Amino acid sequence: MSEAMASATPRERRGHCLCGVVQFRTLGEPRWVAHCHCESCRRATSSPLTTYAGFEVSQVDWGGAPRASYASTPGVQRSFCPRCGAPVSFTGERWPGEVHLFVASFEDPAGFTPRVHVHAGEQLPWLQLADGLPRYHATPRDGPPLP
Repeated sequence: MSEAMASATPRERRGHCLCGVVQFRTLGEPRWVAHCHCESCRRATSSPLTTYAGFEVSQVDWGGAPRASYASTPGVQRSFCPRCGAPVSFTGERWPGEVHLFVASFEDPAGFTPRVHVHAGEQLPWLQLADGLPRYHATPRDGPPLP
């Protein structure tokens, strides 16, 4: 394959849940990569923050066992593995046509570079990250970054 053809091939990434029963593959680059500090994501993952990559639904292929899902709030679906319980995705009416995948579930999570912190207004006070990324009280569409 020529270099020109190789560069035109969309990048493929793979991931899976903790036990490997739910698997996914993405083609192309994510629309965004962000750290989320909202209480719902913290509770869904039992962690102080989570990092998502947002892909168009058409960029994601699911494999393995079907995912289970939970409507955590009106208009929001959180999917997880029915066997091990690991969270695998988030979808919401506010982001039509988009699926948010947990970066840590990819085989190469280091291949993603977060660009922003969202819902920093809900960040736990004892978590201090000096990464220099912009922080938004909610999301970039809701207003300017925090000072």
